[in-house]
Amino acid sequence: MEVSFKINQEYYGQRLDFTLSKISDSWSRHYASNLIKSGHIRVAGQRKKTGYRLKPGDIITGTIPDCKDEISILPEAIDIDIVYEDNHILVVNKRPGMVVHPASGNFSGTLVNALLYHFPEIKNVGENPLRPGIVHRLDKDTTGIMVIAKNNSAFNFLKKEFKQRRVFKKYLCLVTGNIKENSGKMTFPIGRDRIKRKKMSVNALHSKHAETLWRVRKRFDIATFLEAELKTGRTHQIRVHFKALGHPLVGDKTYGFKRKKRPAKNKNFFTIIEKNISRQMLHSWKLSIRHPFSGRKVDFTAPVPDDMKQVIFSLSAV
Repeated sequence: MEVSFKINQEYYGQRLDFTLSKISDSWSRHYASNLIKSGHIRVAGQRKKTGYRLKPGDIITGTIPDCKDEISILPEAIDIDIVYEDNHILVVNKRPGMVVHPASGNFSGTLVNALLYHFPEIKNVGENPLRPGIVHRLDKDTTGIMVIAKNNSAFNFLKKEFKQRRVFKKYLCLVTGNIKENSGKMTFPIGRDRIKRKKMSVNALHSKHAETLWRVRKRFDIATFLEAELKTGRTHQIRVHFKALGHPLVGDKTYGFKRKKRPAKNKNFFTIIEKNISRQMLHSWKLSIRHPFSGRKVDFTAPVPDDMKQVIFSLSAV
């Protein structure tokens, strides 16, 4: 397989092996390193070291061997909460703790493993054999609505809809602190953190426009329940934006929810959290798309998950 792509700003200054593993989800960093060392991957036609730092204008080219020592996706009998199904799309309510597709460190137990068991026909749908039918993602511990393409026509249509931002996405989330305003808009640009590369940040060297609208649903003394609408789809967007606003999501240890840094007066709040949740309180509540066959708008919703309900109920009693 021949590959050729020009590096964009997000990867300027990044290691070659790291960049390859991020550009292609089907390549682990170890596999990317082997491709570079063997000369299968080159930059501007020249062999480079795995630690080569990419520069503006760099073009990565190469020929990938047909047989690569990578994981194969095995169907697994994992239950899926199906919200809607027809010949073109599948809509599911993803549960917490489930990774969407296989990647380094998560080769089984993913949504894709489950999909291949229940819907083996999606095996060859899409552009990446490790992500059959997947047109968008949710974080491992984010729950709620996801749409999956069941054929390549639907895949290409939905991929374009997401890219052109014609998909309506609304989330429910619980954030720390009491937000005084009833609604608002955040437009902090988002990029990869300069030091912790698995995290996103509003202070990145190379960032992209991001827009989140929000509206308060209910206030508590020490937390706020909100609706958040995504106008863009950056990685960890809602989590990063509310951290930047000074109100990280309840339970989100990656983006600022630290028990040890909270004052003792909130001890009841943390007792509630420790008893009821082990994840960020974020739920993909509503998704509206144009159906890839009929072209008509269709709406899907997922009920508030039990753990979020329990935390909200407990907060009401504080």
